[in-house]
Amino acid sequence: MEFRLLQYFAILSQELHFTKAAEKLGITQPTLSQQIRLLENSLDTVLFRRMGKKIELTESGEILLEHVKKIFSEIDQAKIKIHELKGLNRGHLKIGCVGNHHLYSSLLTFHSQFPNIRLSVYDLKTEETLEKIVKSELDIGIVYLPVHHPQVEVIKWFSLEFFAIVSLDHPLAEKNLIYLEELQSYPIFLLPEQYVLRQTIDSFCNKEGIKLNPIVELSDTYSLLKMTLLHNGITILPKLYVENSPEFSVKLLKIADELPRKEVAIIYRKGLLSSTAIRTFIQQLTRR
Repeated sequence: MEFRLLQYFAILSQELHFTKAAEKLGITQPTLSQQIRLLENSLDTVLFRRMGKKIELTESGEILLEHVKKIFSEIDQAKIKIHELKGLNRGHLKIGCVGNHHLYSSLLTFHSQFPNIRLSVYDLKTEETLEKIVKSELDIGIVYLPVHHPQVEVIKWFSLEFFAIVSLDHPLAEKNLIYLEELQSYPIFLLPEQYVLRQTIDSFCNKEGIKLNPIVELSDTYSLLKMTLLHNGITILPKLYVENSPEFSVKLLKIADELPRKEVAIIYRKGLLSSTAIRTFIQQLTRR
């Protein structure tokens, strides 16, 4: 099977339109149709279901696309490793992260040492990062534990402790220690329910019979802190989120309940630690 046919197939899978895909590839539409037929004949299967001008992948096409992505990723890794023989002078690291604030200092340090390595960071949920690591669409993930997958290596990094966060003018600001049930009487702002940090809080509160009913849910932690201050409310976040937003004048109240800490880990696909760029960046992270 020619590599060129897989490239044609991959572009057509993205565009799902023969004319657009052909234009992107710089060939004619009849030529692309012929090449796809050759690929289908070699595999003895139909890869695309044709519906007029529109097409969609068949089940066989979905399976091939999954493996083609892995093939292209392996080729990219091979190119990076070949370039790395001359040192960390070229390359591209793609990182999925449950919060970019975890990486601020490490990104700048790594870039100052290896300015020719391009870094792309994507703010994703743990399950999204895990999925993309498995599909070789990302090189490194920063996620919340637990994570279990046979194709993924896990390095425990650090743990996050939750604090109740209020403005300096809040009635509770005079306290240093607080129980979660005390928060029920005040306006509270939290992350949405689908976020792991929120799920940790909800799970503990449900066991203890505590009802925290946020008046607003916000997925952006910066906005969450801003809303908390503007409306003299309360939010619950790890300390790290406040440390990376020094413009907020807030009071952190230690939570007396045995609210579990959240473990943060570094993940990568098994076999990829041989990449000098990935290995070096992980070493940079674990020095913190």
